[in-house]
Amino acid sequence: MKKLFFIILTLTLFSLPLISQDGYPANYAKEPRFKALICYDPSAEPDHVKFDMDAIEFFHKLSYGEGFLYDVTESLDDYPYERLKEYSILIMLNALPSQNRRDDFQKYMENGGGWLGFHASAFNNEQTNWAWFNEFLGCGPFLCNNWPPQPAQVQCDITTHSVTKTLPEIFVAPASEFYQWNPSPREDKDVRVLLSITPANYPFGIKDVVNFGDFPIVWTNTRYHMVYLNMGHGSEGFIDATQNLLFTNAFRWVVSQDPQGDPFKK
Repeated sequence: MKKLFFIILTLTLFSLPLISQDGYPANYAKEPRFKALICYDPSAEPDHVKFDMDAIEFFHKLSYGEGFLYDVTESLDDYPYERLKEYSILIMLNALPSQNRRDDFQKYMENGGGWLGFHASAFNNEQTNWAWFNEFLGCGPFLCNNWPPQPAQVQCDITTHSVTKTLPEIFVAPASEFYQWNPSPREDKDVRVLLSITPANYPFGIKDVVNFGDFPIVWTNTRYHMVYLNMGHGSEGFIDATQNLLFTNAFRWVVSQDPQGDPFKK
């Protein structure tokens, strides 16, 4: 009987969470930690909208248990700066701020707002006519892309950053259409390129073939709290655990830069 008691006691002790000197190892939220705003354009090309729907479901799952609250909008028209500043992060899925909200978006970013942009949320050319946005992205206008969407071998350019430190140094990203920019964001002294398509992919594409050039696909401009992710086309954006981890890391890191303090430490 005494032996049975010690066995039960031992099993009980080993099943308890480890307690550090600072107390319980987990930090459970008693209320939502922050608010996120997700914006997408339902009139975009179908493969972009398909990605957007999957992305909204992805972020919905991250919010389970109300770790954070989120709103979804099809336009920033109803979000002047006074509303935008309520959100720790603005997630742009294949959409740019409308013309009449450009100043509000700029003010939001210049006052410490967070931005996570996917794919066409950074698409700009001569017709965009928004000089500040190029400065914000840290790159020139769109140059070219591969077609059709296909997987790509990618490499982590900085392995110590919070966005990439849990990723393999080289992995294969699921099929997407990837944009190349000129000049490359790597040429901006304030940009930290986090992931690039490797030269081993060249020639890259079947119909539209990219043959050479610097090809960053994930980066942050250190003048702002932002991460841009080139992925965002079609239905394969969330089928891969490594890429999902990349998205989660980027989301978490942008939120953690909130000027009012890291919500994950509250």
